[in-house]
Amino acid sequence: YAGWQVPIRTDSSYTKARIESIDDQRVRADLNAGKVVIVTGFQGIDEQGHITTLGRGGSDTSAVAVAAAMKAHECLIYTDVDGVYTTDPRIVPEARRLLTVSFEEMLEMASLGSKVLQIRSVEFAGKYKVKLRVLSSFQDEGEGTLITVEEDKQMEQPIISGIAFNRDEAKLTVLGAPDVPGIAYKILGPIAEASLDVDMIIQNVSHDGTTDFSFTVNRGDYARAHEMLKGIAEHLGARGVVGDTKTCKVSAVGVGMRSHPGVASKMFAALGSEGINIQMISTSEIKISVVIEEKYLELAVRVLHKAFGLDKAE
Repeated sequence: YAGWQVPIRTDSSYTKARIESIDDQRVRADLNAGKVVIVTGFQGIDEQGHITTLGRGGSDTSAVAVAAAMKAHECLIYTDVDGVYTTDPRIVPEARRLLTVSFEEMLEMASLGSKVLQIRSVEFAGKYKVKLRVLSSFQDEGEGTLITVEEDKQMEQPIISGIAFNRDEAKLTVLGAPDVPGIAYKILGPIAEASLDVDMIIQNVSHDGTTDFSFTVNRGDYARAHEMLKGIAEHLGARGVVGDTKTCKVSAVGVGMRSHPGVASKMFAALGSEGINIQMISTSEIKISVVIEEKYLELAVRVLHKAFGLDKAE
């Protein structure tokens, strides 16, 4: 079947449509008749009957959506790798394939640059509690990596599950912005209206009624954001705008952080021992991210992978 024949109902955003519902009656009838059903990935149909597409990686999302509609035990995603690794094996040869990883951890890894799965497919799987298993298209055997709800794991969580990174970071700073209520909105509001994604944000302590305001954007958006910021800074009476395109983000991800203090200090100590300066820091319940100079990316990944014992067998 083509996706619109199942049908996979979507909204009307034709190149990045979102799935709203799936009618699984036709598929169930065929399965009950002993047939093998093949459904086209990434295609859907909107309320007006127009064929839509889900965008890059939409086949993963289609598979998870069909699995959710069928209430399948697992959804198997065959790709060009045999699972999710503790980090990129091309940078750290000792990187290990993870047997299991939680939806939360996989969401963080996908958003931080791990390209094993499309992030929307992981969001969908987590929302509907569909277990995912990543397997290799080039191997006949192997367990792959099971992506599941945290409660399904029997063993105690490792503190850190993986080290993720993103090379496509650029940093912008508004110097000497007035330190008044609403200044963050005045700076970032126009950026958001231009559909530019902002990642990490830092506002320095005020001195003499002014503050420096820094944030990161995708490197491809840097030139446009920098041009906009110059006008914003002039309007606000700030001293100016500076930027840096030679930065990257490195992150330690793990649900075990919730119950283990000292993860941040261990990360900072490991980077400091190699003379790697941290420019920005961002944290969540299960993630610590730092912005550093791009030239230190591979060194930082190797150092953190070893510091958290990810090179040792589970």
